[in-house]
Amino acid sequence: MLQQRVAVIDLGTNTFHLLIAETTKQGFQKLYSDKVPVKIGEGGISEGMITNEAQTRALAAIDKINDILQQYKVPESKIWVVATSAFRSAKNGQALADTIEERTGFKVDIIDGSKEAEYIYFGAKTALDIGDTTSLIMDIGGGSVEFIIANQKRIFWKQSFEIGGQRLLDQFMRTDPITELDIQRMNIFLEEKLWGMSEVVFNYSPKMLIGCSGTFDTLTEINDARYPKGQSTRLSKTESEMDLDDFHEVYQALVWKGRSERLKVKGMVEMRADMIVVAVCLIRFIMDRYDLEHIRMSSYSLKEGLLSKMLGEMMD
Repeated sequence: MLQQRVAVIDLGTNTFHLLIAETTKQGFQKLYSDKVPVKIGEGGISEGMITNEAQTRALAAIDKINDILQQYKVPESKIWVVATSAFRSAKNGQALADTIEERTGFKVDIIDGSKEAEYIYFGAKTALDIGDTTSLIMDIGGGSVEFIIANQKRIFWKQSFEIGGQRLLDQFMRTDPITELDIQRMNIFLEEKLWGMSEVVFNYSPKMLIGCSGTFDTLTEINDARYPKGQSTRLSKTESEMDLDDFHEVYQALVWKGRSERLKVKGMVEMRADMIVVAVCLIRFIMDRYDLEHIRMSSYSLKEGLLSKMLGEMMD
């Protein structure tokens, strides 16, 4: 394959992601990567709408991304744009996608949850070697959460659930800090929403959780900051790990603090300071419910997975 510049834009519920890369014989080399907090689910996702304020933030972010793509001279035919949960569940999601196309020329593909899960799997297997044993892969978005049961060679099962961080935040974080009662309410809700998944998980019996990007990137930063200088939980540029003891210590350091105190935790970033509470509660529920023993973190997710898959198809 001739070397060429390509780009992926992932229009997520909480964040718009941009990846610009150059193709190589091995796959791709990142040239530029950025995430723009837009929170298009804020104030409307639970009602199935993207608010006017959220649309304004989305279009400002798209303009910024478009400027960067022009600076890097990425051909229009090599820019892939996907939108996920907020776009597919909002009554005005397609209208916003159409506005983005009119404004920039980007054709926005509003993908379903199954396709989103597939791209996340490709991202995880590009970042790390899943191995022959079965793992449970998890990606926590603002609108949806994707679960994939897989090994390095194949997907056995995948599904997307509309239980993303913004939805959980709206429904269960009635106070800050969150209360024990609201965590219990959330766990009951999760038990009901994920009941069909439980049988599948017990059939395949994964022992490892692989968390992709987003919340898991922040957990990596927080966990790393707890270790003495020179020590790290990072196994490579794209993989890190966390044992159960470390996870529970980080959980305790986040859940019972208010926002201002969470922002003082080393490794915390402002864009995740709100959603991180319900996200770690969700992770704890999954770890406990399915008796998972260890967490591996992939810094790659949807955008890298989409790029890997598209480049693979171009080489076939």
